[in-house]
Amino acid sequence: MKKNILIIGAGGVAQVAAVKAAMHNDVLGDINIASRTLEKCDSIIVNVLARQALKRPGLIAAHQLDAFDIEATKDLIRRTKSQIVLNAGSAFLNMSVLRACIETGAAYIDTAIHEDPSKVCETPPWYGNYEWKHRDECERKGITAVLGAGFDPGVVNAYAALAAEHYFDRIDSIDIIDVNAGSHGRYFATNFDPEINFREFTGTVWSWQNSQWTANAMFEVSRSDDLPVVGTHKTYLTGHDEVHSLSANLGVPDIRFWMGFGEHYINVFTVLKNLGLLSEQPVLTAEGQEIVPLKVVKAVLPDPASLAPDYQGKTFIGNLMKGTRQGVETEMLVYNICDHAETFAETGSQAISYTAGVPAVAAAMLIARGEWDCHRMANIEELPPVPFLSLLEGMGLPTRLRDAAGDRSFADEKLPAQKQARLGVS
Repeated sequence: MKKNILIIGAGGVAQVAAVKAAMHNDVLGDINIASRTLEKCDSIIVNVLARQALKRPGLIAAHQLDAFDIEATKDLIRRTKSQIVLNAGSAFLNMSVLRACIETGAAYIDTAIHEDPSKVCETPPWYGNYEWKHRDECERKGITAVLGAGFDPGVVNAYAALAAEHYFDRIDSIDIIDVNAGSHGRYFATNFDPEINFREFTGTVWSWQNSQWTANAMFEVSRSDDLPVVGTHKTYLTGHDEVHSLSANLGVPDIRFWMGFGEHYINVFTVLKNLGLLSEQPVLTAEGQEIVPLKVVKAVLPDPASLAPDYQGKTFIGNLMKGTRQGVETEMLVYNICDHAETFAETGSQAISYTAGVPAVAAAMLIARGEWDCHRMANIEELPPVPFLSLLEGMGLPTRLRDAAGDRSFADEKLPAQKQARLGVS
């Protein structure tokens, strides 16, 4: 059993994680929040205390930390006696924080794949370029490292594992669909770190088709789906983290990620890209000053956390899966609907942050309770999905299923017999 959680980062996801960790501090123990900007950590704590979120009296503290500094991170883990580290900061930090966890014995959790600041959209498989290079070391040292424990990646990986275990004998295709049907009222903004957001869409779109990597350009391939609650939306084929682990772990020949974009977003994005303002490479101004265009764009756009108070509408994220069960062609949609106004009322953050932060805390709780303390590196689909999805039911992210039997709540579902044993905890 592990106790005490260190949350690294102080953005919208970290704020959600802090509130939810406080609601479950009987399981997680002390809560420490660390970021380069101490004031942001203090603000999160003020938010937690104002909401009276702590389930029982306990420690919640702020720390200033440059998480690129591995020695400083190791020192903070040891000083706070944190046995679980939730990396809710920039994806640039993953390798530094993971190294600190490996060397201190703390369990590691992140919500997105590592990125090298100097590279955009590297050749697949992305996990194979960074995180998976440390799998053998984690297993040898008994380090629990749970990768991509947000929603996508994260919950959608668990949806795929659930389907493989209980609903399909063979899955032929997984189409992950992510639609934000909400509105923040600003002229233009991104729902999470603009630098990370734009990097996702400026390079090659990689998908897994016919059991091989397939390259497309952004906004080249689209589809339209009539989705529960949010209605009909056009989505675009996009490269994304979970495709890189699911393709390696589930043996499904076609795995694609689709994201919804409005015409206004596409137009502004296209102008910025064509002007070179989304480049991660430094340029020299006429005054001799070296700047990175993408960082300038990030600096002038609204802070994603500032969007939360005015956000209205809902998000849809789900897996449309096709295959066979007992020789019969089967199609199933497993999904979640999340409301921006409701998540703001509960945590002070919008639904995009909520859907990433809540699952990460659920993963931390499963590690603390021993159910996911696997003593190795694992992506979400390699861990038992039912405890995870069941825990999320009571934490604000309920799952629904739609197939030939109708649209129903996962909470009321009597699962079909398990097809086969999956990798569990050791």
